[in-house]
Amino acid sequence: MYKVHCLNNISEKGLALLTDNYEITDNVDEADVILVRSANMKEMEFSPNLKAVARAGAGVNNIPLDVLAEKGIPVFNTPGANANAVKELVLCGMLLAARDVLGGAQWVRDNADDENIGKSAEKAKKAYAGNEITDHTLGVIGLGAIGAKVAQAAEALGMSLVGYDPFLDAERAAAISPNMKFVTDLADLYAAADYITIHVPAVASTIGMIDAAAIAQMKDGVAFLNFSRDTLVNDTDMAAALASGKVRRYVTDFANPAVVKMERAIVLPHLGASTDEAEENCAKMAVQEVMQYLETGKKVHCVNMK
Repeated sequence: MYKVHCLNNISEKGLALLTDNYEITDNVDEADVILVRSANMKEMEFSPNLKAVARAGAGVNNIPLDVLAEKGIPVFNTPGANANAVKELVLCGMLLAARDVLGGAQWVRDNADDENIGKSAEKAKKAYAGNEITDHTLGVIGLGAIGAKVAQAAEALGMSLVGYDPFLDAERAAAISPNMKFVTDLADLYAAADYITIHVPAVASTIGMIDAAAIAQMKDGVAFLNFSRDTLVNDTDMAAALASGKVRRYVTDFANPAVVKMERAIVLPHLGASTDEAEENCAKMAVQEVMQYLETGKKVHCVNMK
């Protein structure tokens, strides 16, 4: 009998896949398996009983991969399981950057006591005018599961595409969209895009990559969307770019003390994968991965061991 401990709430539809050889335990020290979403495991002590960890999501920066690898404990993630949920929120973020929907909605609430709100709104709405995204260019940095879906959806909405991914070649990029301009130099993407969205992991080569030097190569008035990782963007440089108008809007799914104070930043509370469907998909994949490992030894989507 394998015992499973959930550090976060894990979808019941995922847990329902566990067979009679598994049981849920509240005692992490007796667990053979830990299922986790966003809980920070970096300072945890790990019991000798632990045999596997599965992250119900793609990012694993909350898990001490090296420590667990040294103990012979594989860590699994669920790439692609929440891709559609994130894609839809990126599209929402792009539309919020294009049209001042949030500002207009706040104006209505602020004037809720106005008995002539309809007439007043007709006069006030010009302050919240925006642009359409059709016939504008979207630059997509990272063409993995999420980036590819964002690119395809944006193209369906009438946008032109510029894509960059150091792990793809032109042929594989064309399979995502034959109309996408695939570049091997980020400078070419920066110069062409009206909107830029980033979908890469936070590793040594990407942390802080969106800095003053990168921003200087972008179009004046660009809108930048970050639904990937907080640390990819240099907050000081982004604040300066927003203040100068170089960047028109910064839309991020990662609240921190710096971004919440930035003018013209739209900051969301990490809603990317917060849909019932995404949570179910991630939980199902995570459960299936650890069951397969424990029962057959096969490692699918293992991120810290071969």
